[in-house]
Amino acid sequence: MSGEAGPGDDPGPHAAQGPPPAHNRPLWLDITLLLVAGAIFLSLIGLGNWQMRRLDWKLGLIEAVETRAFGDAVAPPAGPVSESEHAYLRVVIEGRMRHDLRRKVKAITALGPGHWLMTPLIADEGLIWINRGFVPVASGPEDWTAPAGPVRVEGLLRITEPGGTLLERNAPETGRWVSRDVAALSVDAGLAAAGDAAGFFIDADHAGAPGNWPRGGLTVVSFRNNHLSYALTWYAMAALFLGGMAYVVRDRLRRHAPPRHGDSAAQEAARHRAARGVLTGR
Repeated sequence: MSGEAGPGDDPGPHAAQGPPPAHNRPLWLDITLLLVAGAIFLSLIGLGNWQMRRLDWKLGLIEAVETRAFGDAVAPPAGPVSESEHAYLRVVIEGRMRHDLRRKVKAITALGPGHWLMTPLIADEGLIWINRGFVPVASGPEDWTAPAGPVRVEGLLRITEPGGTLLERNAPETGRWVSRDVAALSVDAGLAAAGDAAGFFIDADHAGAPGNWPRGGLTVVSFRNNHLSYALTWYAMAALFLGGMAYVVRDRLRRHAPPRHGDSAAQEAARHRAARGVLTGR
């Protein structure tokens, strides 16, 4: 009797089977994924680099402002001023206060809601508005100091705040001020035309007893500096995309790698069945 199986014999469940057909992603899909991921990767690196440049700019700004704010007081600049060159410069000036023309500007401080007390100073250098400090909502002129005669004012130069805030506008006709717009304040007080006013005011240091109103010296010299954390976030996201790109390349190379030397057809088929079982959850 021959030991060979006939054409109609059942080969049985354990007979070797050829490898199943491969279900690979098309090459164009992998190339598209890599191109998209590469574009996103480069964009994320660019955003990280931009934040590092912003960090360098912010550190320079902080150093410059601290040098101006805590240096020796100088006379206010005679010509035009700019935020990049003059903001928070410590200045000193002498003149006479016009308390009869002071204006209240809405303020929120560490002491609560209230107003900045803006008062014009008539000096040899011209008209300069002085922010004498904070006064509470419930206080009135009888609670505020009003030095007469020549006074010496020292404080920080601040750039004018024209128009109002993002949410509110100044309304001189109703006496409502939400920003320290020196040109509009001058016109409203009848002291100068809009183009004649200096482009800055002075945040005065506190003068008199500690409990006096207005309360000066409340200028906050602080700048948010989150650029390093933003840069690290962009770089981390770029690293994740780089890892994804590496996985796509490795997966395609593995799928198209030739069988290892010495593998039998049965072993190759078993590997294919195992891989297919993992993918289908069986």
